[in-house]
Amino acid sequence: MVLHKLDKPVNSLQLCRKAQWEGRLAMRRKTSKILYGSCAFLGLVASTISTSAIAQDAVSAEEADDGIVVTGTRIKSAGLSSTSPISTLDGEQIQLQRAVTIEDISVKVPQLAGGVNSTSVGSDAFGAQTLDLRNLGQNRTLVLINGTRALPFSFRNAVDVNSIPAPLLERVDVLTGGAAAVYGADAVAGVVNFIINDDFEGLQANINYRAVAGGASQKSAHLMGGMNLGDRGSIVGYVEYTDRDPLLAGKRSFARNGAATLPIGGNFTDVVSGRTFSYDANGAFTLTPQTTDYTPLFLLSQPLRRINANAFFKYELFEGVETYGRVMYSTVKTQGGTRSGQNPPTTGAAGVNVQIAQTNPFLDPQARAQLTFVNGFANVNVRRSLGELGATFAENKRDNIQAQIGLRGEITPAISWDAYYQYGRSKESITVKGDGLKASFAGLVNTTDIFGPGGNFTSVLQDFDFGDRERTQQVASAYIAGDTSDFFNGWAGPVGFTAGYEFRKETGRFAYGSNLGTSFNQGAESAPPIPPFIQVNELFGELVVPLLSDVPLIKQLNVEGAYRRSWYEKSVGPDRSYDTNKVGINWTVSDDLRFRATRQTVIRDANIGEFANPVFSIPFANLRTVARLFPRYAGDPCVGATNAATVTQCTAQGYKAAYDSNNPANLTGGYFFGGNANIQAERGKTYTIGGVLTPSFIPGLNLSVDYYKISIRDAVGQIQPIDAITSCYVTDPSADNPLCAAVTRDPVTGFIKNAFVDDRNLASIKQEGIDVDLKYGFDVPFGLPGDRWSFGYQGSFVTDYTIQRNAVLTPVDCKGSYGSRCSSDLVTLVVPDYRHRATFTWDSEPLTVQFGWKRIGSVKDSTAGSVGKIDAFNYFDLNIALRPPIKGLSLTFGIDNIFDKKPPLAVNPGAFNTFPDTYDVLGRTFGFSLTIRR
Repeated sequence: MVLHKLDKPVNSLQLCRKAQWEGRLAMRRKTSKILYGSCAFLGLVASTISTSAIAQDAVSAEEADDGIVVTGTRIKSAGLSSTSPISTLDGEQIQLQRAVTIEDISVKVPQLAGGVNSTSVGSDAFGAQTLDLRNLGQNRTLVLINGTRALPFSFRNAVDVNSIPAPLLERVDVLTGGAAAVYGADAVAGVVNFIINDDFEGLQANINYRAVAGGASQKSAHLMGGMNLGDRGSIVGYVEYTDRDPLLAGKRSFARNGAATLPIGGNFTDVVSGRTFSYDANGAFTLTPQTTDYTPLFLLSQPLRRINANAFFKYELFEGVETYGRVMYSTVKTQGGTRSGQNPPTTGAAGVNVQIAQTNPFLDPQARAQLTFVNGFANVNVRRSLGELGATFAENKRDNIQAQIGLRGEITPAISWDAYYQYGRSKESITVKGDGLKASFAGLVNTTDIFGPGGNFTSVLQDFDFGDRERTQQVASAYIAGDTSDFFNGWAGPVGFTAGYEFRKETGRFAYGSNLGTSFNQGAESAPPIPPFIQVNELFGELVVPLLSDVPLIKQLNVEGAYRRSWYEKSVGPDRSYDTNKVGINWTVSDDLRFRATRQTVIRDANIGEFANPVFSIPFANLRTVARLFPRYAGDPCVGATNAATVTQCTAQGYKAAYDSNNPANLTGGYFFGGNANIQAERGKTYTIGGVLTPSFIPGLNLSVDYYKISIRDAVGQIQPIDAITSCYVTDPSADNPLCAAVTRDPVTGFIKNAFVDDRNLASIKQEGIDVDLKYGFDVPFGLPGDRWSFGYQGSFVTDYTIQRNAVLTPVDCKGSYGSRCSSDLVTLVVPDYRHRATFTWDSEPLTVQFGWKRIGSVKDSTAGSVGKIDAFNYFDLNIALRPPIKGLSLTFGIDNIFDKKPPLAVNPGAFNTFPDTYDVLGRTFGFSLTIRR
């Protein structure tokens, strides 16, 4: 990570900017050209001098005029720095790490949790990569590209960042503390801003390969070109192809064993007599019921084929007016688990009743003796998986396109205007493969051997159209920004300001396959009765007011404010309006030290998935057969209960007798989930306070320390069965506990039956912590080999984190924990209270060597009563960049997870006996990248 530099610019910059304005008005005059060029050189010199001063997030006057993005504000003013904490990953680091996808770099940023990634097999994301800032949820992290909204692909407002070309990035800014007043809704936890290098000039070609044992190897190639359009603009084009292999769970020892399902040999019941018999995986007859574990066939890491094509341009139409824009296209093809998991087709926990003919040639004497034939046929219940067909999977093709066109210019040398429109569409088609037509099974039982493994079931095999989903987004915005230096400077400097308007409309379209319900494993899906949309109109403004300047202990003291008024209209529910605001202070003590603080209000209205989704259902048994769903249910606490209050509550709720509550055959109900038109907006407040130290007496040292506090009320989420059951029977076994109604029991057996987990407003989420960002570079001392050493450290400390699922419940302490009880969105399940990445870099032209250390702090099991714990994990990586004496050629080599650290095997784990969202499941990987630039 590197820190941006800032300094209060020398007065000559403002003088030159005015001169440049005058020069542009008379550009044809030779003297004006000389003046214009001289001032550009002076501005360059001044900005170069300023890089030795206070760190982070500044922009010079020249950069502001050229449209350089300052994350956290729209104000374009000389020397402006963000009051919000910002950590930056620069393009050189991205290249050194051989990044092809954003996932390659996001896993190394301490502030970012796991999110959805290539190991999230079976999730609704279908192969996407999303970002989760501070474990607060992917829907509370706003993703920007060059300061404007990226295109969401899902109905939960998440952005598939794999559509963003990592090699084209100039830097990535991670802003903490909310930014709703500046950027609008969804910026609750903060903002991740991807800054594209749209000034690239020349031609660059690259090939990149990552080798992984057993699968998940990745190869990529890209071609990038950029050129100036005379002296009036530039254009950059980029095209890339990436191919990632699948990795099966059977290739990793920790992941091979999972939940078993119906056996490949079959369990059979003679309906008339009730006699049962089975066949094991070797085809042997037995009276013991069987199961089969297909986990080795499951995808641990999803394959991916991706094509990215992007173009960025800017062009001066005439004096003082420039057009700019981008077109970003990606097509991604992936394979992953279906909504019901990856198991082969099965006849279901209840089985299928079929008529077995007395003349069936596949009946052996032992099976025949168990059956009762009436008129030549026996009525037999078959509970079997069709493992001969292999695992089921979903094949997804997603096309994303976003186009932006804008105009910007100057009103005066210090005040500019900017207006743009962008349109994006994400369209995906999902096909379920490996499943079959369930109704066909009964017709083949006398022509195909269903008694034991090895039968030919290809006649029932059928692809199913899961459906098409389309998401569109339109954004139009116009604003003016700048400062008052053309009119007055005030006693401490000019006042900076922004005022503008933004319009946003988002739509969703669902078109699910009509025959899904005829398959073995899939359930029927339904679309919202009213096509969903969100339409937002917003007015916003920012103000930066200098209070003091060049007095003892105060080189510059600024206060700033931001305000946004938003009017929401949705396809269902009432129209609503919201206010968000920000107050901040920036105190520059000297060139060596700066302090900053903010207080902000944040808002997040329900997204399309939360307010418009209909109620879906899957079999409750899937919570014990689908790996990614395991954390949502851990059994019935009434079985074996000894606590008097628990026993009383169990009886009152309908529990009758002990049973195997983890056996899928006993879980015959449904798991119901979906949207809720009555959801209210989330509201919250964020606070940050920190300082930036760049001591002149220690050249090359940059240190920032920032405290943050995020409080969210009416947080939208789901109460999973494990949470509802734990609350109802263990932690709060009271008669009026409202969560008891979230999981019901069968009135006859007393077994757990149905779960209702639709989206709702929970009580609150609160988190506090401290971020530390350190960079120190210096020339190699004592005549040691090399030119320069650099040390880097980014640490994220969580000092407090609580989630309250319901106002009547006690908040859960989630600091340093794992499990669904402490997950805000059931995507990221590990919440360490400490993460860091530290690096040591040795430069000796033409060689750069970097050693990296990533640490994930220890975590405890959040399940009530559990003593499970995962110790701290350390990962180490090595990257080497070589620039041989061939013009434009560079080579990069790397090893990730040098010591081949295996993921932890936890008590109450997530998918594949661990937590793939947080811990490395690939093992040691080797990478190579070759780049040539002309």
